[in-house]
Amino acid sequence: MKNNQLNSSEKESNQLTEKKLSSRHVYDGPLLQVYVDDVQLPDDSQSTRDWIKHPGASAIVPVFNDGTIMLLKQFRYPPRRIFIEVPAGKLDEGEPPMTTAKRELVEETGFECGSIENAGSFFPAIGYADEEIFVFVAWNLEQKLKNADDDEFVINHRVPFSEALEMIASGEITDAKTICSIVKAKVWWEKNEPFPVNFS
Repeated sequence: MKNNQLNSSEKESNQLTEKKLSSRHVYDGPLLQVYVDDVQLPDDSQSTRDWIKHPGASAIVPVFNDGTIMLLKQFRYPPRRIFIEVPAGKLDEGEPPMTTAKRELVEETGFECGSIENAGSFFPAIGYADEEIFVFVAWNLEQKLKNADDDEFVINHRVPFSEALEMIASGEITDAKTICSIVKAKVWWEKNEPFPVNFS
């Protein structure tokens, strides 16, 4: 049975995988690298793929003893609007995702965590970017000084975990990173439950 599953997986891979033939680096930015690749499709025809190379990021859901979580309000320039988000930030070169998460938590919210666990990861933009976001849950929180980047302006927005879920359902929270992170954090918390949290 196992061999049959492997053979089936290999067959699907051959039917779906695209092969890079050449790659052109068309934009070099401080955060993003943009490429245009020529690829060979599974039927041996050729096409092009525009894609963005991203260093990856960490997102963190800080959970307080009263069942509230810390979110942020931040203006995002591309869509020209304010979003409600989880604390998050890009990985520095060679930096473990957990280190990034801890750093971003302090910088953006002013809180340090005594406990932190990995709740999984996801790819937010598979059609045009290779970015992977690693999700962490944190608790045993202690307030420190906020130390946001010079060009970053954020406001803390603390809400019950249950309310954050309602905000996703109602469309008040629309940031994909935040939706995925809150859902993953809820799944992790229900399975591991460091302390009880009301989700309804």
